[in-house]
Amino acid sequence: MWSCRAFRDCTIWLVIDDDPYLWLEDVEGEAALEWVAERNAETEAVLAAGAGFASLKARLREVLDASDRIPYITRRGAFLYNFWRDAGHVRGVWRRTTLEQYRKDAPEWEVLLDVDALAAAEGEKWVWAGAGVRHPDYDRALVRLSRDGGDAVVVREFDLATRAFVDGGFRVGEAKTRIGWIDADHVFIGTDFGPGSLTDAGYPRTVRRWRRGTPLEDAAPVFEAGAGDVSAWAWHDSTPGFERDFVGRSLDFFRSEMYFLTADATLVKIDVPADASAYAHRRHLIVTLKSDWLGHRAGSLLAFGFDAFLAGDRTAEVLFTPDERTALAGHSWTRHHLILETMRDVSTRIEVLAPAPGGGWAGKPLADVPALSAVTVVDTDPDISDEYFLDVSGFLQPSTLYCGQIGADAEILKQAPARFDTSGLAVEQFFATSRDGTRVPYFVIGPDRTPTGPAPALLYGYGGFEVSLTPFYGAVTGRAWLERGGTYVIANIRGGGEYGPDWHQAALGADRPRAFEDFAAVATDLIARGITTPAMLGAAGGSNGGLLMGAMLTHYPELFGAIVAQVPLLDMFRFHKLLAGASWIAEYGNPDNEADHPHLRALSPYHRLTADQVCPPVLLMTSTRDDRVHPGHARKMAARLRELGHPVLFHETIGGGHAGASDNEQSAYNKALMHTFLWQHLTQTVRPASS
Repeated sequence: MWSCRAFRDCTIWLVIDDDPYLWLEDVEGEAALEWVAERNAETEAVLAAGAGFASLKARLREVLDASDRIPYITRRGAFLYNFWRDAGHVRGVWRRTTLEQYRKDAPEWEVLLDVDALAAAEGEKWVWAGAGVRHPDYDRALVRLSRDGGDAVVVREFDLATRAFVDGGFRVGEAKTRIGWIDADHVFIGTDFGPGSLTDAGYPRTVRRWRRGTPLEDAAPVFEAGAGDVSAWAWHDSTPGFERDFVGRSLDFFRSEMYFLTADATLVKIDVPADASAYAHRRHLIVTLKSDWLGHRAGSLLAFGFDAFLAGDRTAEVLFTPDERTALAGHSWTRHHLILETMRDVSTRIEVLAPAPGGGWAGKPLADVPALSAVTVVDTDPDISDEYFLDVSGFLQPSTLYCGQIGADAEILKQAPARFDTSGLAVEQFFATSRDGTRVPYFVIGPDRTPTGPAPALLYGYGGFEVSLTPFYGAVTGRAWLERGGTYVIANIRGGGEYGPDWHQAALGADRPRAFEDFAAVATDLIARGITTPAMLGAAGGSNGGLLMGAMLTHYPELFGAIVAQVPLLDMFRFHKLLAGASWIAEYGNPDNEADHPHLRALSPYHRLTADQVCPPVLLMTSTRDDRVHPGHARKMAARLRELGHPVLFHETIGGGHAGASDNEQSAYNKALMHTFLWQHLTQTVRPASS
């Protein structure tokens, strides 16, 4: 064992050469699962045996199963498709209806596939993972089903007319498959073809063209990525009159290469920066920049003539340019227009662009959105019309779903009812000052604490992979936390995408501590404002946010009374060897590169734990079926905390994959565990000392 000490400016580093808990990485090993069962029993005895747990879980399950929630849809031709779960459909049904029916309070739905019935008939815990409906005929679908919620899926061809799987149709065994339609009898496919066919990250390395009625292993190779790449992919653009094929490879999580595949199988590189995203839309090539290029700022959205670009012309039409406070959140095409979703200080706005008669694009607001709210384009109809579906919500504002045609007034299709009592609650946005002087926005949802003084607060964060945390109506959080008098806080720290690519890139690799410093700055600001105290402040995050929680535990334990880390990433020296971990090297660094070792030692919560540090109570949650972030991260962290005498509880669901739950019952149980744990510890006046 080698160790050295440091904390912030002087961090404690501990590197375990001989990891005593490697055996917990054996996902379904007998000893590991026995250990998991023992920990689960301990956690259930502490958290689930109390008088209030069952009623809390029931109230959360009621939210998740509610029959009057909005059934969000995707248009495919004449039909609107929806996947639905409730108390009577635990695994869910895939169904469709028409817009005319959808306008009704109780639409008539045509059930296409009952996943509960399929699971019962086949004796498998199937979880719906989506379907690719063939465009533009919308007659067949490639249905993806996961065993108990993992990322790996099986694929089966489905006939939408007969509502049955196709005998002798396209069918793929369990793998992290990428598959998409070319035409009625051909698909592009990347899957596990045996040794050498997957990248180090476990994703398809090759793309093949597979013809109906032929063995999968005889599919013709089209493109191959390197073993060190993340994955290879292919896409057929089926827009009538603009049919094109594209292939490419993801070099890492953020950089890729894309090629136009000509009719004679020639590869023509789409020569944009590797960190940009690009796609063809009719006569355009649309490019979103992550770095400055050709005089355009990172975060810009550009349109080129597709044929002109391939011929060397780099004249761009600028669709969006960011500024210091505004970033692009997304964009969607209708038949004749482009809808832009932007964020200004993390509140979303929406605008519609149209080609101007004299050239360029003209824009105007599409809808008024209340302050500190969120607007999302649910779906559009880019082939036929200028129809759009728009969802507007806020932290205390249930969703309203609109349908409209650009140029005409939108109609309200659906409104979700209120799910929790908002009396006395308000939403405010504040800005904390991080260690390097950066202003970090955060939202506070709760009552005015001026007359009452500090109270329990829950601070949530993510801070990675350019993921933005925008306002949303969280009925589960409302019932489990806000109704009981708690304050809920969301921190928009660096590493996310709230202010565009620069905000994300500021916390990459060796700069990851900036995300941690931002989160700690928000916690400190909450305390300074009198909203809460360290003993009453909890923190929660999942996945990359679980790494953030590990950092709070090991860097800033004095700021928190309790911490919850869900499906967390915690061992930063082995993450690249576990499941999909190799695909995240661009985000964190490479443990196989000695030059990255100093900052990875500083980042890795698993290696920073010591017996003499004071740790707030921790709840670690994971899933045996999580084939993205290995459950070994949470298992080993729990074992290490127990060994060192720190207060820790651990809970692992068998199913659920990276989501941690495969049905509403499991989800309600997990949420009840989390909020019970936090409420128990944060309503105490004195934090329990480490044992």
